[in-house]
Amino acid sequence: MAELPSFIAFTGLDNPAQIGDLRELSARYPIEWGVLVDDAQTEKPLFPDAEKRKAFVTAGGLRLAAHVCGEQARRIANEPDSVDVELFGYSRVQVNHSFTGSSAAHIENTVYFGRKIGVRSMLQFSKETPSDSRLDWLFDVSFGTGVAPTAWPTLAKNGPFVGFSGGIGPDTVKDVLKAIDAPQGVQYWIDMESRIRTDGYLDLNKCEAVCRAVYG
Repeated sequence: MAELPSFIAFTGLDNPAQIGDLRELSARYPIEWGVLVDDAQTEKPLFPDAEKRKAFVTAGGLRLAAHVCGEQARRIANEPDSVDVELFGYSRVQVNHSFTGSSAAHIENTVYFGRKIGVRSMLQFSKETPSDSRLDWLFDVSFGTGVAPTAWPTLAKNGPFVGFSGGIGPDTVKDVLKAIDAPQGVQYWIDMESRIRTDGYLDLNKCEAVCRAVYG
């Protein structure tokens, strides 16, 4: 039997009025909630402004990851000491600086930035699985569009902590887990964004349906 994910990452918190329901679902299932951070796009539901982000962080009872995008992400990857973005209260920070991968310098800067602010850092990859275990890696060929990959990378027992995204939702998650076919004892996570939304907003009914499909 394939190993189940250590937790499910639902990305795209947008409404602080849901905090009570977020806590309730988190109490029943292992969940990390992703908060997209880009101060240039806060007019979109996917990118809550600083006030909303603060509400999520200060609520308590939620495991949160910041997914930094846009110019702020590019600066982390290239000039980490020049970045001024409030990331207190998150357990991990994912730096979405490029769709084309990360250079050795990008990796070093991202590791440095995470250690500087005291959180675990993450980067995306779309081809072979990276070997650097100083940070976590998300396999992503979709970039929030809901497109499923043609194949999933193989998990190594002694490799870095890896997550999987792309086309995952209530109707596909069981098939995705079968395709990933994680060996017993290997830790990983799954991440999703577009297929857990309704009319552009996070739909907690869909999130719960994913949890039930994975963990029962």
